[in-house]
Amino acid sequence: MPRSNIAIVTDTNSGIFPEEGQKLGITVIRMPFFLNGKQYYENDDLSAKDFFETMENNPNIEFSTSMPATGEIYTIWTELLKDHDEVVYIPMSSGLSSSCATASQIAMEFEGKVQVVNNQRISLTQTQSVLDAITLKNQGKSAKEIKAILEEQKYDSSIYISVGSLDYLKKGGRVTPAAALLGGMLKIKPVLQIQGEKLDSFAKSHGIKAAKKTMIKAIKKDLDGRFKEYADKDEMRVFIAYTYTDEQIIQEWLDEVQTAFPKHKIVAQQLSLSISCHTGPGCLAIGCARIIK
Repeated sequence: MPRSNIAIVTDTNSGIFPEEGQKLGITVIRMPFFLNGKQYYENDDLSAKDFFETMENNPNIEFSTSMPATGEIYTIWTELLKDHDEVVYIPMSSGLSSSCATASQIAMEFEGKVQVVNNQRISLTQTQSVLDAITLKNQGKSAKEIKAILEEQKYDSSIYISVGSLDYLKKGGRVTPAAALLGGMLKIKPVLQIQGEKLDSFAKSHGIKAAKKTMIKAIKKDLDGRFKEYADKDEMRVFIAYTYTDEQIIQEWLDEVQTAFPKHKIVAQQLSLSISCHTGPGCLAIGCARIIK
């Protein structure tokens, strides 16, 4: 088998899973998930539907996300380097997980053949980084050049998330039980944002309709403001994301966003459990990211 120049690797926090990864010509590392200490893999032996139904029926169950064993990552990279000269690894944001820092430590053992991209992305913005890496690879860029370009553009993206329920934020310690109870009574829908490293509070809306308007307005402000230079050159992609919910709700959200941004072909993707376990079911999100043509 002839050697290929660069292998591109990401993790399932991107929303890309191994089957889709094969179609893209990349490798996807599965991120483990734990319920009461038992390990699962999303979409292999635990779907988002399974998770939320389990949580609903067992409200006291303990859940957590994690990263693969260091030995697994080491083995995957070693196998890829048998047929490739270099590896570009695009993990989730270092501000949301320690997986990026751990991967960077492992990469030191590969003497520069593995480049770990710390460009503060997750979900569809991370997916866009993978697509950009493929484009750059096809343009003949080296692994080190791909890493540099993706990290240079790491803040050229935004995500806004309307939380379906405050209960999951309460479980994760993000809000107090009293605030969660009060928020539920007042039908407050917090809107969160991911701007680079962290998942932070952005706004509080009364009801899902208001939350949707808040999120659409925020993306319009981004496209007309800090990303205007790229939007004018058609170098921005707009997308929606969602957690497990009714398909009609997803379609309505897609239609609303498409109407608000008629010049864009809106991409839709389900949020991985690494995010949705904290935000809960019925969560809707919108985002944008600069693309490399």
